[in-house]
Amino acid sequence: MSINHPFENESAWQQLKQGITILGQQEVLSRFEKVGYETKDDGSLLTEADTQMQLHTAAFLEQHWPQFAFLGEESSTEQQQAAMNSAAGCWILDPVDGTSNFASGIPFYAVSLALMIQGKLVAGLVYDPSRNELFAARLGQGAELNDQPLKAHTSKTLLKQCSGIIDFKRLKAPLAGNLATHAPYSSQRSFGSVALDWCWIAAGRGQLYLHGAQNIWDYAAGWLILHEAGGQSSTLDGEMVVTPQVVKRSAVAATTPELFAQWIAHIKEASM
Repeated sequence: MSINHPFENESAWQQLKQGITILGQQEVLSRFEKVGYETKDDGSLLTEADTQMQLHTAAFLEQHWPQFAFLGEESSTEQQQAAMNSAAGCWILDPVDGTSNFASGIPFYAVSLALMIQGKLVAGLVYDPSRNELFAARLGQGAELNDQPLKAHTSKTLLKQCSGIIDFKRLKAPLAGNLATHAPYSSQRSFGSVALDWCWIAAGRGQLYLHGAQNIWDYAAGWLILHEAGGQSSTLDGEMVVTPQVVKRSAVAATTPELFAQWIAHIKEASM
């Protein structure tokens, strides 16, 4: 079923991309290595860049597309759930994905914005201010990197040839231990930004991905970008990662369907 949304129109799409790029530069990049942080109740970090980027992005979206509700990482749980229940659809924003990196002066963080309508992701942007890279996708219209088509591709065909972007912290001990001691891939990385992880898998900068628990604002835009680029994913239980709920989801992904089939099979065996 086709879902109508404003970003089927090219001018609106360009307006959204330009707006998020400018805000990312003004509210996030301008504060890099210049602000301190505080610790939230869940132990994660919060900086002025998070709060200001969310505030200004919400105002920008309200000005141009007021029909959609707004769900931000820094919103209250009640506000998040109300936005998710909106019949018109809702924006899903992580103002700084990778705040720990940002607060530590590590240039691997991003702004992640997605639009969900009727439980489906229809548009997604992930902006990396440090590299000035804008990953983007619209449902059924493919993925982009800085306005150029992005196709998930790698010459690697076997797990042992691949680089894995693996978040061990949130995996159950049997699987984490097995992967650590009997790695099926050639090398492993953990960069600290879920949104960029998805995009880098789409770009073939890593070919395998595994994460035990990520929030919808972490994965929404990146998931759409990977799938529109031609990559593949599921949860550890074999379900679709995307769900219209504010709950944490595991994620298994790969740059190509062939590698994904090998990767998910190996994970199932390693989990026993």
